[in-house]
Amino acid sequence: MNIELGIIEGFFGQPWSWRERERVCTMLARHGYGFYLYAPKADPYLRRRWMEPHPPEVAAALARFGELCRLQGVRFGIGLSPYEAYRQFDDIARDALARKLAEFDTHGVDDLALLFDDMSGEIPELADRQAEIIHWAQARTDASRVLTCPSYYSDDPVLDRVFGSRPEGYLERLGALLDPAIEVFWTGEEVCSREISVGHLQRVTRQLGRKPFLWDNYPVNDGERMSRFLHLRGFTGRPATLASHLAGHGINPALQPTLTCIPALTLAESYQAGLGYEYGQAFQRAAHQVLGKALGDDVCADLLTLQDAGLDRISTARKNALLARYGQHDHPGADEIVRWLNGDYGMSDELVQTQ
Repeated sequence: MNIELGIIEGFFGQPWSWRERERVCTMLARHGYGFYLYAPKADPYLRRRWMEPHPPEVAAALARFGELCRLQGVRFGIGLSPYEAYRQFDDIARDALARKLAEFDTHGVDDLALLFDDMSGEIPELADRQAEIIHWAQARTDASRVLTCPSYYSDDPVLDRVFGSRPEGYLERLGALLDPAIEVFWTGEEVCSREISVGHLQRVTRQLGRKPFLWDNYPVNDGERMSRFLHLRGFTGRPATLASHLAGHGINPALQPTLTCIPALTLAESYQAGLGYEYGQAFQRAAHQVLGKALGDDVCADLLTLQDAGLDRISTARKNALLARYGQHDHPGADEIVRWLNGDYGMSDELVQTQ
C-alpha cells in the first residue's frame, strides 16, 4: 500500500472518549493507518474559543494520547480552526495563536492542521489572508508537517450557498501562495463524495500546484439526517489507482468509534488488493475482525436495516427485536448499535451550527 492512511476526527456532535480514541488508534495502527488528527467540532478550544487554552485535564489527556499514538507508530496531530482570524490577524490574534502553538508543542504534535472550513469566505483577498496565517504558524510550530483545509474544500456548490460565493480563482491563488511543503485537504467533487476519480484529482492538482490530501467524508454520519443511519459498508469509489495522485488519505469517522473500524479496514484492504478488491467480501471480513464471528454475523444480516433503512423506517417491533438481539452481546460495537437504536447519537442542525 503506497499511500498514507489516517483518521481525521473532524465530525460534529458527541465526541469520542479518550478510551475510545485509544482503541481506534490501536486497532487501525495494526492495519496500516499512520496518522491521527484530533479535531472534533465539539472541542470549543479548537474553534470558537480557540484563543483560550485547553483546561488542564484536557491538555493532560491530549499529551497522553499523543504518547500512545507515538508508541503505535502513528503520527499525532491537532486541527485548529482559528475562527475568522483572517478578518483581523492583528497582534491580539497573533499572540493567541503563538500561545496555542506553544501549547501544542508541549504535546509533541507531529502534524499541525489549520482549518478554515465552516466559516464565511466571501472576501476577495481570502487566499492571501489565509496564506499569511498559515506561513506565520509554520514558522513558529515544532510540528514536522503543516496541513490546511481551505474554506472551499470541494467543488460542491453547497459551500457557496452556506458560506458565500467563493472568490474567483481562490484555489489557484491559495496554491500559488503556499509553501509547497504545506499539504492541502480536499473532499472531492462533493462534501461527501460518492466517488473520487483520477481525472478529478489531476485537475485539482493543477489548481493547487500539489497533490491534494484527501479528507474523506465517509463513514462520517454527523448532521441531523446522516445520524439516523449507521455507515458500515466497505469503501467504494476509491480505487487503488488513486494512491499515486494523493498526498495522503484521511477518513472522517462515524459517531460510533468501534463501528468506524469496519469500513476503515476495508479501505486499507482496497489499497492492498487493488483490482482484486471486493467491497462486500471486505465488509464481511472486517465485521468479523472488529466484532467477532457471532456479532459480525448479526451485523452482516442486518446491514440493509442499519445502513439503508435507518431509524425513521424501523418499526417499533423491529426496533425492539434489534435491541434484544444486540443487547445480548457483550461488546462495545453492540453497545454502539443499542445506543443508536435508542436515539443517543441523534443530531440536530442547531447543534451543528453552534459547534
